[in-house]
Amino acid sequence: MTSPHKPELVCPAGTPASLRVAVDSGADAVYCGLQNATNARNFPGLNLTPYELEKSIEYAHLNGTKVLIALNTFPPAGQFSLWSDAVDLAHSLNADAIIVADIGVANYAKSKYPDLRLHLSVQAGAPSIEAIKFYTEEFDVKRVVLPRILTIPEIKSLKQEISCEIECFIFGNHGLMAEGRCSLTNYATGLSTNMDGVCSPANFVNYRVDADQSLHTELNGFTIDCFSCTQNPGYPTICKGRYHVAHREDSYYAFEEPLSLNLASLLPDLISAGVDAFKIEGRQRSKAYTQSVVSSWRKAIDTALDHGAINMDHLLSLTEGNKQTLGAYETKRWR
Repeated sequence: MTSPHKPELVCPAGTPASLRVAVDSGADAVYCGLQNATNARNFPGLNLTPYELEKSIEYAHLNGTKVLIALNTFPPAGQFSLWSDAVDLAHSLNADAIIVADIGVANYAKSKYPDLRLHLSVQAGAPSIEAIKFYTEEFDVKRVVLPRILTIPEIKSLKQEISCEIECFIFGNHGLMAEGRCSLTNYATGLSTNMDGVCSPANFVNYRVDADQSLHTELNGFTIDCFSCTQNPGYPTICKGRYHVAHREDSYYAFEEPLSLNLASLLPDLISAGVDAFKIEGRQRSKAYTQSVVSSWRKAIDTALDHGAINMDHLLSLTEGNKQTLGAYETKRWR
């Protein structure tokens, strides 16, 4: 490794309790959202009230941890006040940054609060030098969260040409859909991932067990997968379902297989490429998941900086379908 910098470990917090666990487990920064459509994990029972956010920021700051507020959805016409109010709140509570996807939200924040740090969400889908320069020049974005479609050489080359920090995912959901542009859930349920903040809403999900003990997963009446009693079910999302199509006799994963990203073996290369922050996905996961994953990655990053050997195989049981991948980071293998 040639880079002397120490990347931040950015960790998920779906509840105040999870936030405290992430802080206590070694997170440099946590990201969380409000209980409304301004964030892309707008599920019942998740996220924070304004009071909970205030107290959580106080706890994090007392322990030297940053808090990043996810405002990473796209406001529908006529509803912008929900997002502008959220920006106002984040600034008033001394959040360390807001994570934005919509250019209107970015412009509002930059114009009204020039001292409020802006991070560009992966939902904005900015994988190129030109796109990133637009956001840094127009909105003074300080960090961009890269889409999960770039190889390490591409990341290294990009880093040398831009002025802002870069953040990339290292563990969790392996989202290869056109990030910020997914309409599959909206097709099936009428609710949008990118405007309502809900992918596969729980109240639309139904599981059916047949006589042979096979498990059928349905979303609003659409069957999206079927698992035998010996298989590990994936998340009930359309993009990770199996389908019968005309050109194949068997059902197959037409969009994306149910597996998780785990870049432990690539940590030294990512650090050398100049990545400024490593992000763990999973705001909808439990406190136990948060504690195990955050503490493991804290140790792994510190070990990588000390040129030590990294082994994260114990996290396989926490991955979707008990399968993991390096994704496009090592090489691109598209079907």
